[in-house]
Amino acid sequence: MKPLDKKCIFCDIVNGNISARVITQNECAIAFLDAFPLSKGHTLLIPKKHYSKVQDMDQIYSSSMFNLLRNVTAAVEEAAGTKASTIAIHNGVEAGQEISHVHIHIIPRTHNDGAGPIHSMFRNKPKIDNGEMDLVLDKVKLLLQAKRLQ
Repeated sequence: MKPLDKKCIFCDIVNGNISARVITQNECAIAFLDAFPLSKGHTLLIPKKHYSKVQDMDQIYSSSMFNLLRNVTAAVEEAAGTKASTIAIHNGVEAGQEISHVHIHIIPRTHNDGAGPIHSMFRNKPKIDNGEMDLVLDKVKLLLQAKRLQ
């Protein structure tokens, strides 16, 4: 985690070097309209410190981000005239993260927007049998347990 990154467009927004249509903010996070919206009301929510991935954020920043998300989502949906939204985080370059600064998309959705559910994003779905699923489950649990013991 870096306080701010001089090459990051989101850090420039936090610093006020680039203007944004700011909706609201708290001590650790800021919500603003996406400059390249996928739907009316498409909003981005970012931490005010430069974190590349969700797991890099400390508890204070992650809590502040999700508290702001919880409060902003209903207002964005209502302002956009929708009853639903897709909330997305691309966590790393391989996941489609284009700016290496944690950001949460709030994308108001309608039945006719053509976007579909998250499962429609993946053309090459893996065939994972029950044994492999159990191995992944056990490994994740062990890693979480080891982290708690540190």
